[in-house]
This record gives sequence, C-alpha cells and structure tokens, in this order.
Amino acid sequence: MMSNKVFRKRPGGDKCLSPFCIVVFLGFLLSGCEADKNKLGAEYTGPVSKVNNVVVKYSELGRIKVFMKSPISLTFANQNQVYPDTINIDFYEPGGAVITHLRADSGRFDHSANLYTVMGNVKVNKVSENKILTTQELKWSPVTKKVFTEKPVVVRDFTTSEITKAVGMDADQDFSHIVFRKATGIYKFVGP
Repeated sequence: MMSNKVFRKRPGGDKCLSPFCIVVFLGFLLSGCEADKNKLGAEYTGPVSKVNNVVVKYSELGRIKVFMKSPISLTFANQNQVYPDTINIDFYEPGGAVITHLRADSGRFDHSANLYTVMGNVKVNKVSENKILTTQELKWSPVTKKVFTEKPVVVRDFTTSEITKAVGMDADQDFSHIVFRKATGIYKFVGP
C-alpha cells in the first residue's frame, strides 16, 4: 500500500539562519583572523644595499697603502659585505709605487671579525720581485696588517725559475715577508 503523504516545501526556504549556522560562521571567521595575526613571515636576510663600481682606499698617515676595486658590493644588516664579482687590490710601497697586485673571483668582509677574505683563483703578482703567488683563498686583517691562509699555496719565482708549494701561509700586507706553514716542495720550471 502506498502512502499518499505529500511533503510540503516552504516556498522561499527559511527566512533567517539558524543560530547554529551563525555561531559556526563566526567561529571560522574569527579563527581565520587569529591565524593571520600570529602568522609571521620569514625574516629578510638579503642585502640592504648594493653599490656598483666600488673603490676602497686604505691609507696610513695620509699615504695610500691599499687600493681595492670591485664591480659590485652588497652590504647586509649586520654590516658584513660581499663582493660577488672580481676583486682587484693594489698594495703600495711608502714611495707610492704599486709593489703587489692581487686579483680574485670574489670576496667578503666580516664586520664582527674585521677580516677581509678573497676567494677563487686568487693571484698575487709581486711586481718588484717578479713572483706570482696563487691560492684559492686569502684573508687580510687591517688590525694586524697581515695576510694569511690555511689553503694550499704555489709561488712561482720567474727570476730563479723555482716553484714553491706549501699549505698555509702568513705574510705582511704588502707580501714583503712570507712564511709558509708547511712547505711541500721547491721545484725548478722552464720558461714563464
């Protein structure tokens, strides 16, 4: 037997929302706002400034001692600097002539340690002595006026045709006195 019950539908639906729907809607709305309020973005650690065509001069008693050039310098909030492109540094004798020229692929300055580091295909040309020193990293301290590395070093002396190989080195900032930490050999070479 079939029932002839007919369900009647109210035309237009409910005219107001039930209290339960309002509470759920407000709960979602407020929880969404609360999540946004507590949400923190990642702290920016990139450079705060970029300078093109950088020139840095270091002098003592009015006489230039070091002259550095690099195409780009990036400075960070902690005052550290990065030189992502080539670096060229000239070291001067008291009379004003360049006695040593340094070239590297990149570099950086650590403000808290007050230490400059050059990296990648570092080449030091001691003009006055006809020597070329190569390594992958050198550090320079303006406080101690010393240059040093823990990396392997090769020095070619074009006057005596000798190659000196070592691991680690300490030198004056103008490379006038070099002390190798662990010499691994001295060899003769032919031609430049």
